[in-house]
Amino acid sequence: MSISKTAQIGIISCPGGKAFANDVASHIRRLYRLNIERKVSELMKRYGFEKEEAIERLNLAQELFLNHKVAKTPIDKYVPPQINIPTEFTHFANGEFKANIQNSVRGMDLYIFQDVENHDPVEFENSSEKVSLSVNDHIMSLFTVIDAAQQSGARTITLVLPAYPYSRQHKRKGREALTAAWFARTCEYMGVNKIITLDIHSTEIANACKTMCIENLHASYQIMKKLSSIIDMNDNESTVIVSPDTGAVDRNKFYAGNLNMPLAMLYKERDYSKVTTSASKSNIISTRLLGDVKGKNVFMADDMLGTGGTLIKAMKKLKEFGAKDIVCGISLPLFTGKAIEAFDEAYEQGLFSKIIGTNAVYHSDELLSKEWYISASVSELFAHFILRLHHSKSTSPLLDNSKIIQRFLKPQNAE
Repeated sequence: MSISKTAQIGIISCPGGKAFANDVASHIRRLYRLNIERKVSELMKRYGFEKEEAIERLNLAQELFLNHKVAKTPIDKYVPPQINIPTEFTHFANGEFKANIQNSVRGMDLYIFQDVENHDPVEFENSSEKVSLSVNDHIMSLFTVIDAAQQSGARTITLVLPAYPYSRQHKRKGREALTAAWFARTCEYMGVNKIITLDIHSTEIANACKTMCIENLHASYQIMKKLSSIIDMNDNESTVIVSPDTGAVDRNKFYAGNLNMPLAMLYKERDYSKVTTSASKSNIISTRLLGDVKGKNVFMADDMLGTGGTLIKAMKKLKEFGAKDIVCGISLPLFTGKAIEAFDEAYEQGLFSKIIGTNAVYHSDELLSKEWYISASVSELFAHFILRLHHSKSTSPLLDNSKIIQRFLKPQNAE
């Protein structure tokens, strides 16, 4: 990691993305701190410097590279003091948004965070009352700050959108819009260089762009770490990995392959003339099972949980087929509508034991305090990825995390 580029990185958090942005920023600062401590240790070992002399020489390099005075506490200067760029967002009475970046960002690599699925009330500088925003509201506030960053001379603009908006509108079934592709093209037109997201619903969305790159991270390692505290990762005879539908086969095949466990699949027939409005009103008309779950524990993984109707119906079917304990792993736990109440009821009925979701979507204590819910943090994953991008290092180990998972499973297999 180059110490000469620390002052060129900046994070702007939209109102909906503040919680996740602050968490990622704290990891970035910690990683910079660890890097500097490692460099000091290497200088002491290689050249026989005392710690104070090693720090002085690093500060000399800092002044030569960045052409500014060092802080009174020199080693702290390598940790970006202004990684969070203060930005004032205004929400007007008629619903319009305005973004005003408070510090200079000219020549900086900006990472703009937005959680479009954060439906908890958020604060604005011009109002004492919190406001609940829709997905479209979050997108519009995002567009205003993208334009503000462009007008302010940012060198590059990268969007950090853990939940990619409109990702389920990615293929045409009639006279309908391809909104997922439209959003990507709009961001590209506005000058966005990259979008970093998590387990996007369809990787084909990236094909809509000519120059902008969509980087798709995966939460499988973080979910698997939490899963290891629930099930025996070495017991591949009593546990079956089940794909809740055909679209999630590759994701669950990945888990089955890494855990060396059998794979089964639920096949659903849907009536697309019906619009899903709640967990109890799904458009699924029949479900079949390919595989065997009788007397087995089940783990199901999916990219997104909305109203929860699909997952709850899958749980009921698996119970009918003789499944014992059911655990689910969800990358983007939206829990829209009355999903939390629906899963409370399903939990009381014994349909499942745990749901593992990530912090990529903000939730209040209402969900986090549930006995059946486990939160897995992906903040450090995003921090590592951002630093690798910023310092022009390979991102392959983070995009394909099979090796990381195998290193994690190896000690358990040895036991």
